[in-house]
Amino acid sequence: MVNPMRGEVEILLDGRPHVARLTLGALAELEEALGSDSLLAVVGRFEGGSFTTRDVLAVLLAGLRGAGWQGAADELMSAEFGGGPMGAARAAAELLARAFRLEP
Repeated sequence: MVNPMRGEVEILLDGRPHVARLTLGALAELEEALGSDSLLAVVGRFEGGSFTTRDVLAVLLAGLRGAGWQGAADELMSAEFGGGPMGAARAAAELLARAFRLEP
């Protein structure tokens, strides 16, 4: 079960639920993977709808690893996502939104 207050998002991979969370280490991995000068640029691509499938996979991989997933990138590339490509994109966007939300 995920805890949204901790920034967690559920991702279905091959029909099995997994928890994902963008920790500080996961965010650093994401910056490196995307060769981005800033994560705000990545967030901006999602907000503007100009993200790529590479962006989606990088965010999901970082989030899954941030929550302790031990899988490899190639496993993620061949996995079936709950909700298909749009479900994967929604989960990636939700991970970013929860990672950067301000506490009330």
